[in-house]
Amino acid sequence: MLKKFISYYKPKEIKKKFILDMVCAFVIAICDLFYPMITRNIINIYVPNQQLSTMITWLVILGLIYLLKVGLNYYITYYGHMMGVKMQSNMRRDMFEHLQDLPFVFFDENKTGSLTSRIVNDLMDISELAHHGPEDLFISLVMLIGSFIALASINLPLTLIVFSVVPFLVWLVMKLRIRMSDSSMETRETIGEVNATIENSISGIRVSKAFSNKESEIQKFEHYNYKFQNARGKYYKVMAEFNVGSSFIMDFLNILVLSAGGAFFFKGYINFGDFAAFILYIGNFLNPIRKLVAFVEQYQSGISGFKRYTEIMEKEVEADEPGARDIEAIEGEIKFDDVSFSYDNHKEVLKDISFNIEAGKTVAFVGPSGGGKTTLCHLIPRFYETEAGNIYIDGTSIKDFTRKSLRKNIGIVQQDVFLFTGTIRDNIQCGKFDATEEEIIHAAKMANIHDLIMSLPDDYDTYVGERGVKLSGGQKQRISIARVFLKNPPILILDEATSALDNATELMIQNSLDELSRGRTTVVVAHRLSTIKNADEIIVITDKGIQERGRHDDLLTQNGEYAELYNSQFKNIA
Repeated sequence: MLKKFISYYKPKEIKKKFILDMVCAFVIAICDLFYPMITRNIINIYVPNQQLSTMITWLVILGLIYLLKVGLNYYITYYGHMMGVKMQSNMRRDMFEHLQDLPFVFFDENKTGSLTSRIVNDLMDISELAHHGPEDLFISLVMLIGSFIALASINLPLTLIVFSVVPFLVWLVMKLRIRMSDSSMETRETIGEVNATIENSISGIRVSKAFSNKESEIQKFEHYNYKFQNARGKYYKVMAEFNVGSSFIMDFLNILVLSAGGAFFFKGYINFGDFAAFILYIGNFLNPIRKLVAFVEQYQSGISGFKRYTEIMEKEVEADEPGARDIEAIEGEIKFDDVSFSYDNHKEVLKDISFNIEAGKTVAFVGPSGGGKTTLCHLIPRFYETEAGNIYIDGTSIKDFTRKSLRKNIGIVQQDVFLFTGTIRDNIQCGKFDATEEEIIHAAKMANIHDLIMSLPDDYDTYVGERGVKLSGGQKQRISIARVFLKNPPILILDEATSALDNATELMIQNSLDELSRGRTTVVVAHRLSTIKNADEIIVITDKGIQERGRHDDLLTQNGEYAELYNSQFKNIA
C-alpha cells in the first residue's frame, strides 16, 4: 500500500515540487539550529569581550536567515499544499475513471453517499498527509538529530538525560497506533453511511413530503448520525489519551531540563551561556516532537482514507476478452442460446432461455414481474454477464466484441429516465457528444419535443434541474428518446418506456417510439399490452421461462397466459 501511495509522487510536476519542498524544509530546519548557537556565542563571547562589531555582524546574519525563512515558508505553505492538491486531484481522477469501468454489480452493492465520501472526504485527508507527512517527518528528524548533535557538543551527560524520555514517547505511539487506526476507519465508514442517508433522503424529499414522513426520515438520519457520533467519540478518546500522554512527556521534559540543567550549573559543569543555549535547543527539540505527535494523528487519518481508496481501486473492472474487436457494422440479428442468469448466486432469474430476433424486427417481452424481462435487456449490452449459455449478434458472440463498441450500437429507453444536471442540450447531446446543432434539433423534432423546447425562455439552454426535476415525466421521456435518435443505433431496447405515463402522453410518446423503432432491431419490455399489438413477435416469459410466443392475434386465440394478461388489462380499463 505504501508503494502505491509513493507512486503518486512520481509525476514530473509533483516530484519537482516535492523535492523543492523537502529542500526548503531542510534549509528551514538548519536555520532554526543557528539561533541557539548564535545566542550562546553572544552571551559567552561577544558581550563579555565587548566584541560589538562581531555581535552586530552575527545579528545581521541572523536577520538575513529569518528573511530567507520567510521565502522558504511561503513556498512550503503555498506550493507544498498545491502539490498535495495535485496529488488529490490525480487520485480523484483515477478513482472516478475506475468507477466508470466497474460492473453494475458493484453499484448494486454500494451506496452513492458512501462512494461520494470516499472520493471527496477521504482524499482531502490523503492530500494533507501527502504534503505535511513527509515534510513534518523530515523536518522533525533533521531537528532532532541536529539538536542532539548541538546539545551533545554543549554537554553530553545532560543531553543523554534529556533524550532518555524519547523511548517513552515511542512506546506511547506504538501502544495507541492500532486503536487510532481502527477508530479512524470506523469513523470513515459511518460518515459514508450518513452521507448516503442524506443523499437518499434529499433525492426522495418529494415522496417524503407526500407521505408526511418527516419524522421517519429524521429517525433514520439520527440512527446513522448517532453511530457516527459514537465512532468519532471512540477516535477522540484514543486521541485524547495520546495527546495527554505526549503532552505530559514534553512538559516533564521541561522540568527535567530545568532541574538537571540547574544542578549542572550550580556544580559548575555548565556556564550560563551554554545553559541558555541548552534551553533554546530544547525548544527546537520539542517542536519536532510536537510535529511528530501531529504527524501520528494525521497519518492515521490519511492512511485510513488511503486504505478505503485502495479498496475501490482494487475492485475488478469490466474487461474485454482477449482478442475482442470493435463492431464495424451490424445488421442487428440477436440470438439467445440457453442463457441462464442469477443475482448473487441466488435463485435463477433466467434459466436456459433461447430465442432469435431477426434483424430489423420488433420482439416484445411480457409477463409478470420477476420473470426476468428487464434482466434479459441488461444482458444484451453486457451490463451483467451470463452464467451459462451465450448471446449472439449477427452470429458473433457479444463477448467477442469490445464492450464500448457493443454499447455504441445499442440504444436504450427506460421507464425511469435519468437526466443529468445541466441544460436540455447537454442531455440530448449524451447520445452523441460531437453532434452539431442541426443534428440535435433534428433529433428533438423526431422525438416531438422541439416545439416545446422552443417555447421555453432559454430553449435548448433551459436548465432541467437536478435529475430533470423541472420537467414533466413525458418531457423527460421525450428527451431520452431524442438521445437515442441522435445516437442512431441499429439495436433498440425499450424497457417499459411508457408504463409511468398517462394515456394521452403515452400515445404521444408511443408515436415517437414507433418512429424510432422503424428499421431497427427492437426489443420491447411492455406492461401495457396495447402498445405492442403490432410487434413482429410477442414472447411471454415467467419465472418458469418462456411460456408462449407468437403474434398478438395468434396468442389471443390460444387463450393462454397472454390472453389472460390482455383481458385483465382490458377489463381494468373498462
